[in-house]
Parts: sequence; structure tokens; C-alpha cells
Amino acid sequence: MREKVRKIIEKIRPGLQADGGDIELVDVDEAQGLVKLKLKGACVSCPMSQMTSYFVVERLLKKEAPEVKAVEMV
Repeated sequence: MREKVRKIIEKIRPGLQADGGDIELVDVDEAQGLVKLKLKGACVSCPMSQMTSYFVVERLLKKEAPEVKAVEMV
């Protein structure tokens, strides 16, 4: 599951980097289906980061990796 999540994150990363931000995979708990991510750079202080987290990152992860049950930003 970790490798699958990492590949999905790599698809998202260029869009975030284009706006001065980035995303880091912190942990994957396969037993719980929990993915922990960290926004970096401009994404940290961006008022749209919560929407990006849900509407882009979480939805894409759950769509492409159905074993992902929850995404937590740390």
C-alpha cells in the first residue's frame, strides 16, 4: 500500500510545487488504512490548504487506492 500511495502522491506533487508548496508522505498504517501526510512550503500557510487536502489529495488517494480509509495531515 505504501508504494501505491507514494506513486499517487508523485502525481499530485507537481501541481503543489508549481505554487511553491509540496507534500510529504509521513506514514502509512496499512491495518487501519490511514495515510499521514505533511504539507510543506507555501501550502502550510495557504488558506486553501484544507480544501486541497480534501478535494484533491484525499479524494484521489481513496479513488485510486480503495484500501485508504482516512488521510490525516500532520
